[in-house]
Amino acid sequence: MDNEKTTLFEFDDLESEEIRVKLKEIYDALEERGYNPVNQIVGYLISGDLGYISSHKDARKKMQSMDRARIVEVLLKDFERRSK
Repeated sequence: MDNEKTTLFEFDDLESEEIRVKLKEIYDALEERGYNPVNQIVGYLISGDLGYISSHKDARKKMQSMDRARIVEVLLKDFERRSK
């Protein structure tokens, strides 16, 4: 390790990863219950109605703990990164 360089820690990256992990857990819980996870999550993101998200495995609580705009931001940044 080079002691001359400063390592940058970005809180934004940590928060983004937390959102990704929660979304994966929510996705898996919805799929396990027989729902189409993409449709359910999109329905919630558009409407804000948590009724789209099952309470199975605390998926609804996890979704409620995240800001919808922040979720969309993380998804779009991931899309941008993967499409380059």
